[in-house]
Amino acid sequence: MEVIADTQKGCVLLQTGQVTCHDIDGREVPCEGSGQDGEYRLGLKWPSPRFEAYEHTVLDRLTGLVWTRNANPAEFPLSWQEAFEYIDRMNREGACGFSDWRMPNRRELRSLVSYQTKKPALPENHPFENVFSGWYWTSTTAAISPAYAWYIHMEGARMFYGEKRQFFLLWPVRGRGSSVLAATGQQHCYNQDGNKISCANTGQDGEYQNGTPWPVPRFVKVQEGVLDRLTNLCWLRNTDLTATPVSWAEALNAVGELNMRSRLTRSWRLPNINELESLVDCSTHSPALPEGHPFENVREGYWSSTTSMYEPDWAWALYLNKGALGVGQKRGAYFYVWPVCSVSDLPFKSVD
Repeated sequence: MEVIADTQKGCVLLQTGQVTCHDIDGREVPCEGSGQDGEYRLGLKWPSPRFEAYEHTVLDRLTGLVWTRNANPAEFPLSWQEAFEYIDRMNREGACGFSDWRMPNRRELRSLVSYQTKKPALPENHPFENVFSGWYWTSTTAAISPAYAWYIHMEGARMFYGEKRQFFLLWPVRGRGSSVLAATGQQHCYNQDGNKISCANTGQDGEYQNGTPWPVPRFVKVQEGVLDRLTNLCWLRNTDLTATPVSWAEALNAVGELNMRSRLTRSWRLPNINELESLVDCSTHSPALPEGHPFENVREGYWSSTTSMYEPDWAWALYLNKGALGVGQKRGAYFYVWPVCSVSDLPFKSVD
């Protein structure tokens, strides 16, 4: 049997930055054999140095995107529409010597996040100035409520959505999009009241659609698994391994038990938070998965293998109905288990 995959194309998931492992009480423990994000450290490795700083801008050598060095150029919070108008003024005035600034989509803004740090949740020794521990707008509308848009909190890296008429911060970016980031899936644009509008000259995610396009078909069934040809990850087709919400430790143990009995591979693991987020289609909700996906028994929330460094007795989770990223206390039976493996671990030949 052959797996239809393309190991030379598509997006490349980034490492989360997490390098330590922690038990259910938040104590640091050896990573070996833990099954945690800090043990595997999977994804595209960050270059060293990661950032190339100039007087007013910073190049992220991991993604190729250029950010304003001042992480709060507008100085005050703005509504979503005001943030787009501020970007327009920057471009008319040639701010920092450029006229192609835009608001980042949610995957672009998330690419700056380090899951090893807090206050701010940015890579150590970053060169940015005036980073505020608050919510930052993205250009991506929340499909579950189009009068809201996605934002990210730089104190601890949470990602949720806020009403477009509320006031949050803006961090401009430039670049035509990154070859290592996937498109969000959003193809339409919406005003602050949630009404669909023409995308022309809006500056929204739906206008630019930056990132690696999704292959067609995106998903291919392989025995009890499903191969995502965008990321070359293989997910268990049954997305509810334990048939009930479990604690974080129980989630890690359940994946270990799956490896003992699996016919497809013995390399299943609990996904890190970047791997879980890669499944999200920002054009839909309940669940926020691409239309026509082949997964079974889809649930609302899933544990990741990534510890929250803001409070290490908590771990990151994907709220799949919304497409949001939050945390849950490790001792609580709050989320479900959806194992993943890498395409290189499949016992079948990969072909283009």
